[in-house]
Amino acid sequence: MDTSLSPIIQEPSDTVLAEKRGPVQILTLNRPDRLNAWNDTLEARYFELLDEAENAPDVRAIVVTGAGRGFCAGADMEDLQQISNRTDLTVPPRPRPREFPLSVRKPLIAAVNGAAAGLGLVEALYCDLRFTTPEAKFTTAFVRRGLIAEYGIAWLLPRLIGRSRALDLLLSGRVIRGEEAYAMGLVDRICSPENLLGEAVAYATELANFCSPNSMSLVKSQVNRAMHADFATAVAEAEDLMPASFTHPDATEGVTSYLERRPPEFAPLHPIAAD
Repeated sequence: MDTSLSPIIQEPSDTVLAEKRGPVQILTLNRPDRLNAWNDTLEARYFELLDEAENAPDVRAIVVTGAGRGFCAGADMEDLQQISNRTDLTVPPRPRPREFPLSVRKPLIAAVNGAAAGLGLVEALYCDLRFTTPEAKFTTAFVRRGLIAEYGIAWLLPRLIGRSRALDLLLSGRVIRGEEAYAMGLVDRICSPENLLGEAVAYATELANFCSPNSMSLVKSQVNRAMHADFATAVAEAEDLMPASFTHPDATEGVTSYLERRPPEFAPLHPIAAD
């Protein structure tokens, strides 16, 4: 095992750890004693670190994983128990919407190292790609807790693996392992446990070193919009965007670096202006 790929040890009071490897920001959900179960504190810190990575010029891609044996076991059961005992179920306003990770402009890759259940699975689906291990466990879990398909998974899952497979996972709440998840298209790559994080970081590093941040951001936006549109609309949008892409400095650099047989030197994304 390459120990250079082991996460940096930080204070256990940090619910999410941040570590930078070259142009890649690694975020590690860090409640290992609770299988990284999701709570408001973890969410706030995760979103804060995503914001920082989004606006850091030297960060070109992001990898999210979990500490210990799990990726994220879903919502913290103690929190759910408190909610179920409340009489006022009005949802308080959130600083950011739960689906905030979908709006991140930079590539976001999940290295699912263990259980991804309920909200934990949703968070993995909010990432652009998912790497995992053969023995990692995935489950929607909602129906087995008397709940509905939460946080947009009823929209995301059918578009990823098809309606019937999505209904299989949503209606049964059964647990599937990494190999089955890969076979149905739920994850994109199977890795050995000792190589999982390293392979995710290596992929993210390749994106960072060879792909235009501006182009990747625009392509993510195109794909997200195309999921709501028909083919003709997607083609028309591409034709509208093409003139600006041809005159963008990245296009010149992309062609020049190819002809000169050298790595490209693309400019970073501009930080998002504060409200």
